[in-house]
This record gives sequence, structure tokens and C-alpha cells, in this order.
Amino acid sequence: MITASTVKELRTRTGAGMMDCKKALQEANGDMEKAIEFLRKMGLATAAKRAGKEASEGLVHAYIHGIGRIGVLIEVNCETDFVAKTDDFKELVHNLAMQVAAAKPTYISREEVPEEVVAKEKEILKEQALNEGKPEKVIDKIIEGRLEKFYQENCLLEQPFIKDADKTVQDIINEKVASLGEKVVVRRFTRYEVGEGLEQS
Repeated sequence: MITASTVKELRTRTGAGMMDCKKALQEANGDMEKAIEFLRKMGLATAAKRAGKEASEGLVHAYIHGIGRIGVLIEVNCETDFVAKTDDFKELVHNLAMQVAAAKPTYISREEVPEEVVAKEKEILKEQALNEGKPEKVIDKIIEGRLEKFYQENCLLEQPFIKDADKTVQDIINEKVASLGEKVVVRRFTRYEVGEGLEQS
């Protein structure tokens, strides 16, 4: 039995439209988690459909953490000024700024990581694996797995979302794409931390 309250709960949790939530619950026989999974897959489809669109509107948001020890400036783009002004979009941008403050990503996506950084990382990982006495034939596989971990730690879109570690930041963006109906792109960010890069005396 799919009730109005379960539809409302699913809407609250995913930000998807009412009819989409109803359909997802029907597909999942009322199972909330399966319905969320279904909507996430739909969200991915929506995101893919909008990939070719131009995202030139959006917001620059400043977030200061705690008593001013960490600050983040982030620019997130969408397709229209109308969506940029919605609470939903503003909340997403704020959450992304909090993610940058907490998880310290260096890059937005793995495509942004310079080739020389990847090459250097592979070199270090190979050295580590050899020092651990791993057999030569499995080293490439080990490097591949550890490189994935490097991307998850250093690329914003691949990091586990701070408010729900079962989802990546990309998943959260895709869900918003599904509910907002527009392409959403993280364009750039800068993270500041008091004393960062200074020699400690």
C-alpha cells in the first residue's frame, strides 16, 4: 500500500517530483530504499539528458566554518537564473561548500587531475606495493585499486557525501538535476585554512 505519507517522505529524501516518487514506489513495491535507488537511476538519466545544455547561470557562495578557521568560495552553475534563485539550488551549493571545507578535495573531477600527478601517484603506489612484497603480476591491479581510492579522496565529485556516505557528491548533484530539471555543474572552488602552507615555528 503506497500512502501519501510514504510519497511525501520519498520526496523529502530525494527532492524528486511527486509523480516520480509515486512511480518509483510502485516500481519498488513500496520499498523506500529500492524506490530511492530507482529515482537515483532516473536522476542519472536526467543528468545525462541535460549534459549537452549550457550552464552559464548559478551562484558564487562563500562558506566560513567554525570560528573562521576554514573558508570556501565555490561557483556552481545551472542553466537559468530562475533555478539559481531557488532554495533547492542554494541548499545544494551550500552543501557542496561544506563538503569542500570538510573533505579537502584538490580537484573537481578525475578528468581535472594532471597526467603528471597521476603518473607520480602510480610511481609511488608501485613502490609501496613492491615494498609490501606483492607479487609483480598483481601489482598493476593493486595500483588500479589504490588509484581509485586516490580519486575518491581528492576529487570532489567522487567523494562520499558528508551528510550521507552511501552516496557520492555526484549522486547528490544528479538527484538535484532530476528534481530541478536543469544541468548543474561545479565550475571551481577555493579552500582556505588558517596557517595553511606556513612554516610552524
